Amino acid sequence: AIEAYKKAIAIKPDYAEVYYNMGNALKDQGNLDKAITSYKKALSLKPDYAEAYNNMGNALQDQGQLDEAIEAYQKVLSLKPDYAEVYNNMGNALKDQGKLDEAIEAYQKVLSLKPDYAEVYNNMGNALKDQGKLDEAIEAYNKALSLKPDYAEAHNNIGVSLIEQGKLKEAREAYNKALTIRPDYVEAHENLSYLFLNDGRLEEGLDEFEWRLKNATRISFDSQLSTPRWDGKESLKEKTILVWSEMGPGDVVMWLSALKYLIPMAKHCIVECPIKLLPLLKRSFPQIEVRTENKNDRMEHEDFDFHLPAGSLFKHFLPFISSRKSTEAFLFPDPERVKYWKKRLAKLGDGPFIGISWKSPFITSERLQNYTKMNDWSPLFSIPNITFINLQCKDFKTDISQAKNDYGVDIHNFDELDHYDDLDDVAALSLALDMCVSVSTAVSTITAAVGTPTKMLHWKQSSWNNILFTPPGPEVDVFERNTWEDWSKPFNEIAKDIQSLPPKR
Repeated sequence: AIEAYKKAIAIKPDYAEVYYNMGNALKDQGNLDKAITSYKKALSLKPDYAEAYNNMGNALQDQGQLDEAIEAYQKVLSLKPDYAEVYNNMGNALKDQGKLDEAIEAYQKVLSLKPDYAEVYNNMGNALKDQGKLDEAIEAYNKALSLKPDYAEAHNNIGVSLIEQGKLKEAREAYNKALTIRPDYVEAHENLSYLFLNDGRLEEGLDEFEWRLKNATRISFDSQLSTPRWDGKESLKEKTILVWSEMGPGDVVMWLSALKYLIPMAKHCIVECPIKLLPLLKRSFPQIEVRTENKNDRMEHEDFDFHLPAGSLFKHFLPFISSRKSTEAFLFPDPERVKYWKKRLAKLGDGPFIGISWKSPFITSERLQNYTKMNDWSPLFSIPNITFINLQCKDFKTDISQAKNDYGVDIHNFDELDHYDDLDDVAALSLALDMCVSVSTAVSTITAAVGTPTKMLHWKQSSWNNILFTPPGPEVDVFERNTWEDWSKPFNEIAKDIQSLPPKR
């Protein structure tokens, strides 16, 4: 199609519609930069081309350039004030920015123009869900289903809302309705896996979790490999197996706790990981080959007989994983750096030294319930003679100032430490601490894996509150809150544990 459009442009260089069509084709290829360039060319030839502004906004939104996307949508609406689809697209961009009230206003505008727009009721339900208005969200999803009974996404989203209400049986029914309509609906399978895992049905949950590999963002990881994915049964004797990373570095670390069961089975084991984990994993697993991930090179030079995504390790070693009461430390930081950090900490006082992390560096409205704010930490900040150490990797300065202004508490940050990229040194600092208190981030995973006592804060109804996403380690305690509760109960329970912690230095 693109070749045909190029020929048309060669014949008629000022053909705006062809540049627009070529932009659509490039966008469908995932070539967003070139698509945007093509839309801009169409607009230079036809400045009032509303459809080109709209589709350029969609491409910008796909790139995460939300301000620019909204600017493009506003341009459309200046040309066509009653363009319902654009209000919907703008609502989605506003929702991604966490501007939920504004998103809902945009969706309501759509419905005033097009009352039978089922997709908009579904999108509005998502925004209401992220506001915690679960009953209203379900009502919106049901309205979408009244207009479009075979709307699998609406059934799936009802399931998510019911999970957040703690209604597991009803949620499962909603997921099954979605899968009856679309048996290959990856997101519904994933959500069903989390339901099973959170309910302790580990084998069923891990089987469903395999559906994640059919997600469009992950399917390319192994679809072009000629070697088979290991099924957990075929002998690895005299064979080489590659374990490749997926999701974030914290997830990878959690799943690699099962490597000790895989290593004895194979002649050679290779682990590919993000570069920020390379030195830490090389030191921690000297008996295997650890290298940075390079998907192109992997496909060109397959030096392995089988491969396995890291997230499937637990499935193949479930009897060992599920029966464990605790896991030994399995990450080993540089001993010299641990000594260095102990000396740095000693300059701050006698301790105890407690590392804290309260949010992710990547926050969306959907993920917000997993994280905390500074005022949630007041039960800990009121404990005397505790030295708090920042383990937050980004966007922490304002929060640290708030802790000082509101509670008189110093959260010490070491400016020389790159919390985000130098995970080897983060691990060394973690081992030097007496304790870590953290929400679900890579921080809690690393502190648990090096053996530091770790207090884990979990939203009970979260898809992360299960065996796959709870950090393994010798001293990990989980403290939960329900959707309809604040964080006061888990923080008060942690405060009691901290008060019994004696100074060690």
